[in-house]
Amino acid sequence: MSTAESLNPTRDDFAAMFDASFAGSQMQEGRVIPATVVSVENDAVIVDVGLKTEGRIPLKEFYQDTTKPEVGQLVEVYLERIENALGEAVLSRDKARREEAWTRLEKLHAKEEPADGAIVGRVKGGFTVDLGGVNAFLPGSQVDIRPIRDVGPLMNQVQPFAILKMDRPRGNIVVSRRAVLEESRAEQRAEIVGELAEGDVREGVVKNITDYGAFVDLGGIDGLLHVTDMSWKRISHPSQVVAVGETVKVQIVKINPDTQRISLGMKQLMSDPWDGVEAKYPVGARYTGRITNITDYGAFVELEDGVEGLIHVSEMSWTKKNLHPGKIVSTSQEVDVMVLDVDSEKRRISLGLKQCLDNPWEAFIAENPTGSEIEGEVRGITEFGMFVGLGPELDGMVHINDIDWNRPGEEAIEDYNKGDTVKVKVLEVDVDKERISLGIKQLGDDPMTGSDIRKGSTVTCTVTEVASGGIEVEFGDGLKSFIRRSDLSRDRSEQRPERFAVGDSLDAKVTNFDRASRRVSLSIKALEIEEEKEAVAQYGSADSGASLGDILGAALKQGDE
Repeated sequence: MSTAESLNPTRDDFAAMFDASFAGSQMQEGRVIPATVVSVENDAVIVDVGLKTEGRIPLKEFYQDTTKPEVGQLVEVYLERIENALGEAVLSRDKARREEAWTRLEKLHAKEEPADGAIVGRVKGGFTVDLGGVNAFLPGSQVDIRPIRDVGPLMNQVQPFAILKMDRPRGNIVVSRRAVLEESRAEQRAEIVGELAEGDVREGVVKNITDYGAFVDLGGIDGLLHVTDMSWKRISHPSQVVAVGETVKVQIVKINPDTQRISLGMKQLMSDPWDGVEAKYPVGARYTGRITNITDYGAFVELEDGVEGLIHVSEMSWTKKNLHPGKIVSTSQEVDVMVLDVDSEKRRISLGLKQCLDNPWEAFIAENPTGSEIEGEVRGITEFGMFVGLGPELDGMVHINDIDWNRPGEEAIEDYNKGDTVKVKVLEVDVDKERISLGIKQLGDDPMTGSDIRKGSTVTCTVTEVASGGIEVEFGDGLKSFIRRSDLSRDRSEQRPERFAVGDSLDAKVTNFDRASRRVSLSIKALEIEEEKEAVAQYGSADSGASLGDILGAALKQGDE
């Protein structure tokens, strides 16, 4: 630079020299810098920030300091501008304190440590918390562990808050009082849990009741008293046993070391009614109990407090098989039951209701022993027989083979219709299987049993039907048989069915008689051969030289005489 230029500097030269004068100093706008108090006036504090630069700060900005500013004291201020129109630095003690607070809070947030503050106001969705120069937002859900109605007692009280979120550029801080309480509570809970042991008996206060149990305060920690552990007997709702605010004695049933959850019990402090239950309720004994619950598969009966048995639906009625248990019994009804089975390990007692009532099958057989003849109404017809009503509750079965002695069952059952009144004979009563067997044909004698027909005997028959393969005949008391074409005559030329007519009478020999299969075989041919043999034996022999015609002629002649 020339001498002339140095004697006449430009505006830019002055700016460069001004900037150079601050080089290496801390005087940068937007930063907190140290300043020395020069004087204290009525409403302002004059401070020197260095390089012969002074600034004025309102005295009210120092009210939050622990001590009043004094001349010569070093304070931190926020430099907004280095120089204003009056040539003074624009400074702020409030902003310096705020920046200092942000730095302090960032350190606490990094260490996950709480910050002290006070709730100073309400805003939408929560509250404002003063953290020592910086305002933070406290959501309503983060005030306490449980919702509280009145926050008044917590206002302006210095207390710790956990810093959940910080955004310095935007000036946003979110804090939580609840997180601090939960951490404190967890520490306290762990300490209390460490003092408890399973099996301990403690007193507690019922704090809350739900559908599944009650929460009991054991002195700083809650335990769950489940509804199934309140009493040995069946309970529909916990409010039947405990009430909120009630002091109860409980036993610690289980402690979960991971979740620190405590399970409590009251029934464990009482004697177990199932002890010795097999001796108290022997199989076959009868008791009176009360219906406590009805399900699709049966009904539960309370025999005593804490001891219930189940009446299965199959053990409720002798005759009502497909009804819902609620159609037979009702809740709170007292019933007489019989003990059918006891399993003390599974804590189960099987009961029977019908066993305390008269067995209708036993009553029936007592009044109608086997062989009795009774009347009933046909209630149903099936392919295997028909059901006959024997009173309001019982049915008997007439099998298709017990309808008629001589006709096939499929044919005989067509004579009956539902609603007909029929007379039947009692054939068998099976009480265990709950069955009654009836018969209609047994009302009369079996024609095969009552007749004197034997194999080899001769019977007189009446032709009932003529077919190409032979003839059907009837004989005795309604017995029928079919004589085949080959058995119609000894002479092949006479083995013609058409030479017979319906209604003709003829004699035939019984060649087979099977009572089991009810089959009788007849033969005219066999009868002719037998008669021939008798004639030969009586009137001649092969050695006499007489012809067969001579023998038969002599026999016929003698017969005519």
